[in-house]
Amino acid sequence: MPTVVQVDDVLDPGPAPPASSEVVARRFRRQPRRDTAHELAVRRRLHARGARYRVDVRPCPETRSRGDLVWKGRRLVVFLDGCFWHGCPTCGHLPHANAAWWSAKLAANVARDRRVDALLTGLGWRVLRFWEHEDPDDVVDTICVALAETSAGR
Repeated sequence: MPTVVQVDDVLDPGPAPPASSEVVARRFRRQPRRDTAHELAVRRRLHARGARYRVDVRPCPETRSRGDLVWKGRRLVVFLDGCFWHGCPTCGHLPHANAAWWSAKLAANVARDRRVDALLTGLGWRVLRFWEHEDPDDVVDTICVALAETSAGR
């Protein structure tokens, strides 16, 4: 049996520095890990089109990353990435307070995303990534095309 390597372990930039203010601390504590407004909008539209999916699951044992939407039988995984946490080149930004730590943290997140993409693709998965600022209807259109392609290829 082959050894499983957890390729999505990230070189951690170290413990998080204290928040620059109580307002910032509260804002970060309120950040959901799943069921964001964008995820819910995409899921509602997919469901309305008859698509059924698994939510927030590991697509395979070789990774600890969890797909936002997963079709294991079709080997399709969708990530709906937050612009801040995943380093969107259009609207992502770097906080001014603790900038060095945040730069390392966000760079590690992006590097992890690329490693997960490469691992899943290498295992025969189709990986789709979308930014939270993308229109949910456009996202769903693309997902439905991918679902039709994976269905036809069975």
